[in-house]
Amino acid sequence: MKLTEQNLSKMQNIIKEHQFEHAADYLIEHTRQGVRLSKKKLEDYAESNNSRFGGDPDLPEEVEWPLNSEGTPMTFLAQLQLKDVAAQDATRSLPTSGMLYFFVGVDEPAYNIEHRVLYLPEGHSAAAVRRRAPEQTALDEVFTGYRMEARATLEPPNYGYVDVELIENDEHDYESYEELCFQLTELDSGDIGTLFGYPSTQHGDCEFEAALMLLTGSEYNYSMDAAMQQIAKHCGGSTERAQQEIQDTMLLLAVDSDDDVGFCWWDAGELQFFIRKEDLQANNFERTYCSLYSS
Repeated sequence: MKLTEQNLSKMQNIIKEHQFEHAADYLIEHTRQGVRLSKKKLEDYAESNNSRFGGDPDLPEEVEWPLNSEGTPMTFLAQLQLKDVAAQDATRSLPTSGMLYFFVGVDEPAYNIEHRVLYLPEGHSAAAVRRRAPEQTALDEVFTGYRMEARATLEPPNYGYVDVELIENDEHDYESYEELCFQLTELDSGDIGTLFGYPSTQHGDCEFEAALMLLTGSEYNYSMDAAMQQIAKHCGGSTERAQQEIQDTMLLLAVDSDDDVGFCWWDAGELQFFIRKEDLQANNFERTYCSLYSS
């Protein structure tokens, strides 16, 4: 998606400030418009239906707590008050009202993780109140509740996705690029979540994995070529359609490890939720993919 005029102007100014004109076209084309979520304060549950990491969710009584395949209650991770989060979404992809909840049923293996993304439109979520988590949930950890706040960001390609040959030259190394990235994202030590940015990875293949599973139900064998062939077969043999499907597989939410909340995904990694653009536009959160990256 093309940058908004405001974001394009901001991008151009930062590129000029860091003297990255040699990579301007590449950066403008590949920088994504995202939303960062950061800790605001400890949750005291004085108010309902605010955005939150950890703790207990706000759920209407009639909504059943999600269970994993073994019948164990899933562990609550986050809830997003979409009125606030969508206001920061330059892509205008999110519903503008209601609540979005994230639960996880297990954190092993690192791919095709059992989970549930639950969307409640405003009429259903208005009556939501704090729901205490069951004594035993899928994960043993107890996560501390924190209120979160959202801000719009620009998300340039990270280590796993960037074309190093295009951004480096005689005057600029990768550390110079990281400084530019820090200013674009306005990185904050309280950041925990990111919507619509780039997932953390070493190989830039997360969308291949997610698209393959969402479309065909097949596990990824760490070959982008093999995944492309399987997706193309699913798309009637069309490589162009397969490429579009991969491009339209979006990072719905990345949840970083955080000591305060108690999130620790393997070796301080990142939990990642993906969704197809078509489903996101239809407010269909029943078909998502979850994986875990840890270095």
